[in-house]
Formats: sequence, structure tokens, C-alpha cells
Amino acid sequence: MVKGLQGFWWTMLLLFCAIQELGAWAMHSAVESPGLGQPGDPALLASGRVKRGWVWNQFFVVEEYTGTEPLYVGKIHSDSDEGDGSIKYTISGEGAGTIFLIDEITGDIHATERLDREQKTFYTLRAQARDRQTDQLLEPESEFIIKVQDINDSEPRFLEGPYIGSVAELSPVGTSVMQVMASDADDPTYGSSARVVYSVLEGEQHFTVDSKTGVIRTAVADLDRETQDRYEVVIRATDMAGQLGGLSGSTTVTIVVTDVNDNPPRFPQKMYQFSIVETAPVGTAIGRVKAEDSDVGENTDMTYQVKDEEGMEMFKVTTDSNTQEAIITVQKPLDYESKKVHTVVVEALNKFVDPRFVDLGTFRDQTIVRVSVLDIDEPPEFHPPSKLMEVQEDAHVGSVVGVVTALDPDTANHPVR
Repeated sequence: MVKGLQGFWWTMLLLFCAIQELGAWAMHSAVESPGLGQPGDPALLASGRVKRGWVWNQFFVVEEYTGTEPLYVGKIHSDSDEGDGSIKYTISGEGAGTIFLIDEITGDIHATERLDREQKTFYTLRAQARDRQTDQLLEPESEFIIKVQDINDSEPRFLEGPYIGSVAELSPVGTSVMQVMASDADDPTYGSSARVVYSVLEGEQHFTVDSKTGVIRTAVADLDRETQDRYEVVIRATDMAGQLGGLSGSTTVTIVVTDVNDNPPRFPQKMYQFSIVETAPVGTAIGRVKAEDSDVGENTDMTYQVKDEEGMEMFKVTTDSNTQEAIITVQKPLDYESKKVHTVVVEALNKFVDPRFVDLGTFRDQTIVRVSVLDIDEPPEFHPPSKLMEVQEDAHVGSVVGVVTALDPDTANHPVR
């Protein structure tokens, strides 16, 4: 069945060529080739004979012919040929005598090799009509072209791959991602063999492609980098304008979903506990806490601050730019005997907030930090710290000069001696 169809199409193609040739003969009693004189040319009239000329149409030969017999190309013919065999036709030029053979008597040209239009689109040859006895030229030598007729034997190819594109997450439907282009080696001026259309073979749930331009666009508005950060989309190009029987090629496009600041910072714990000795000097670091952010890059940059009044007085919070941690330090001397536990409210907020996503919620979070002050065994303190005492110069030994009092500041209030 397939062989029968192939034979049918070859027959139709050959018939098409024959019709072209017959049309040329009907339209013209003598189609001159370049360089032939016009009627009344003195050079020809001086010779004493009526002008004669070549008769032929432009030749076509179908590429990739697989028949067993030489493929008929066409006929060269001089209108001075009276059919008595006195004229010998010869050809020279590209492929003459190898690819193309001519019948010296009839002028019929045949192709003896399988031709490929993608390798060579046409052949330039020259035709001669000679007197068989004297080998003298009877007509001016003339150039003609055999054009290789295209068939759809080349599939579209994506020559610039691999393709890698990117699109920001949460982009609107129809956002352009990138463009892919396929090349078809067939003849773009003949039929639809090189007319390519594009379609999505895999990944159509999330992306579309313009059938004519190859521009890839988003098909959904909820691409989420935190859920899936890349997609492998297969794009197919089909020639013959996508009609049944067209050839196709495909390529894989990697689409990376880039980050936007659509996730707020979140503390993994609602309360942290630290302890520090009461004698710790101002500037001593108590501990570190960190809010987590599912975004990447600068979208995870944080700033921290103390939100309650008491904490702001006693403690300071700074941000480690490398680790994005909050560093809590002592800002005022601590005293176990005055206050054993301090409660600090620490807030984290993104440094760079995208105004497009503020409606997703507040881009900040809070946590409670409990700081326990540890008691230290401190030395006794005199009350008052200093006192001037007077004594007369003639006071007796053992006379009372004055009284001093020292107390233990610790909660245990140990006896003092």
C-alpha cells in the first residue's frame, strides 16, 4: 500500500513537470535563451538565414527520487531541428556527464543520481546544438538551470538549545518567559514544507507557546517557587503548518521560577530563655534568636527590634548581617536582687518588602525572650559607705570612737564579721 502511494505521488510529480513543459511549448514558438539575437538582428540576417533559437522551459527535478530508472528532467530542442538526426545535442557544466545525461538525438535530459535540495538547490549547465557531421555549433551556446524541487524530507530542528528561561513566581497569566525557534531545511518558498508551528508536548498545565512565534508564556498565576522552583517543558515544532503528515522535532526548555518576597519571617519558637550573671558588663551578648524565611537572597534579609518599653531600657538587639540572627546584648547593669527575670519582646521584619504582596499579610513576627539574672556572691557593703569620725586627743584607750555597719547585699544575707 505504501509503495503504491509513493508510486502515485511520483507519477503526479512527473506529470506536473510534463505539463509545465507542454505549457511552455504552447506559449512560445521559440523561447530565446540569454544572448540570442532578436528578430532583425543584422548579425543573423547577414548570414543569409532566418533566426532560429532554443526551445525549452526551466527544468525541475524532484529531490530524493528513489526509482530504479533515471529520472526524466526535460528536453532541450532547437527549432532548427528537422528530426533527421543531423543535430547532436550536448551539455556541459555542473553535473554534466555524471549526474545529468543527455540523449544526443532527442535532447532528452535524465538525472542518474539521487539529489538533495538541502545540499544543492540548482545546477547551472550550458547547452550546445552541433552539426553531427562537422561538429560546428548551429546555435549560440546557452546557459540553463536545473532546479531541484523540494519535498518535505527535513524535520524542524531547534539549533540554539539547550534552552533555559526564567519567570518570577506569582507572575500573571500570559507573562512572557522566552522564545524558541526551530529551523527547517526545506524550501520556504515552495509549499508548506518549511512552515513551522509550535505546540507544548509536556508542561501544558503551566505554560503555553504561541503557535507562530514560539514565545512561551505562563498559563497559571500561582507558580510558587517554594513549592516547585523549576519546570521541564517540552516544545514541539511541526512543519506543513501542522497538517497531518508533517514532520516534527522537539526540544526541552528548562524554566526556573525566581523568588519574590511573598513569605514573611517566622520565629520557629514563641518563647526563648537565656540566663546571664548579674555582674555581666554592658555590651555582653546574652544570646541569639533567628526568624526563618522561605524566600531566598535579599528577600530573607532581616532587621530586629525590641518592642516593649522595659526591654528597650535594659537590652539592645542588633542584626548579624551574615547569619540574619538577632543578637541580644546587655544595655544597662543587671541586679539579681532588684529583678531576677526580664521579659523582652523581639520583633523580626523583612528589610525589603514588595508592595505587590502586602495584601498577603504582615511581613513581621514577634517572639518573647525571657532573661534570667543569675545571683553572684557579692562582698559586704558598708552603710553608709563612708563616715567621718572624730576623737579627742586625750581620749582613754578603749574609748568608743564610733560605729560602722556592713551588710551582705545577697539575698541570703549572710552574717558579717
